[in-house]
Amino acid sequence: MKCFLSRRLVLSAAVAAPWAARAQDAWPSRPITLVNGYAPGGLTDISTRAIAERLSRELGQAIVVDSRPGGATSVSATLVAAARPDGYTLLMGATSLAINPALQPNLTPRDPMTALVPVGMGYRSAFVLHVHPSVPARTAAEFIAYARANPGRIDFGSSGVGAVNHLALELLRLQGGIEVNHIPYRGGAPALIDLRTGRIQAMWQAALEALPALREGATRPLAISGSERLALLPDVPPMAETLPGFDATFWQGVFAPAGTPPAVLARLEAGLRVATTDPALSRRLAEQGVALSPGSAEDLRRLLAAETLSWGKLIRERGVQAE
Repeated sequence: MKCFLSRRLVLSAAVAAPWAARAQDAWPSRPITLVNGYAPGGLTDISTRAIAERLSRELGQAIVVDSRPGGATSVSATLVAAARPDGYTLLMGATSLAINPALQPNLTPRDPMTALVPVGMGYRSAFVLHVHPSVPARTAAEFIAYARANPGRIDFGSSGVGAVNHLALELLRLQGGIEVNHIPYRGGAPALIDLRTGRIQAMWQAALEALPALREGATRPLAISGSERLALLPDVPPMAETLPGFDATFWQGVFAPAGTPPAVLARLEAGLRVATTDPALSRRLAEQGVALSPGSAEDLRRLLAAETLSWGKLIRERGVQAE
């Protein structure tokens, strides 16, 4: 009996191995789902769809973007982590994968580094620090000096506790040695309304979202949160020119469920590299304040590991707690 079962297992493996190899060779033979943890219509959705469209041309299959907001993007990440690892369900993961383990450790997947496997980088999006005209500062250095001279007098908005623009504020507090009042909102739009009217005096905001207020003169730009200037706001310097080493950007990259075949991952990585180095797509997204960020699977793995440590350290040092 034991011998019979062993022979059956050997025969099954012999039959399954060529079938699995053929399945990988044929990939992709049907549409791919790219799950995004943000609601449709926003900047992340626009950027995700633009990259998906270019990647689909490279792979020769449609890519359907499935928006699954909720749980600080844990809903989307958990869905993909539990999906069949065949390359047909992918995640457009974000900075939240690095933030959640420290900010909300009960959210799943608790360890994105093992539940998901990186495919490659997508893009980065920096924030602009803009202020109400009642704030006398016209540069980042002047803002820091003003905040130091007036501790607790500036109400500084964000799109919510633990959002990247909130953590950019905490980094500014730490590196700039300032004390301001954090006023969290449920999204950037209501915060911008209050910034326009002067109910709050400052906030970090996605450049495209801030642009109408900046053009109208309702707010004044002081600095960019990333290490480089934005094509959308070429005259606004990085905060790093005032506070060396300052860098707080939102990013997204493609992940697959752990266990996805290496051949599928390699094809995905190569296709994504072509998409994120496309000059036309780069120009198109630059108009939205988004910078394509070509990078390998290893680059994305290192970024997630490094930011899990750095954001976790900042969250603990500043005592940031989820609402």
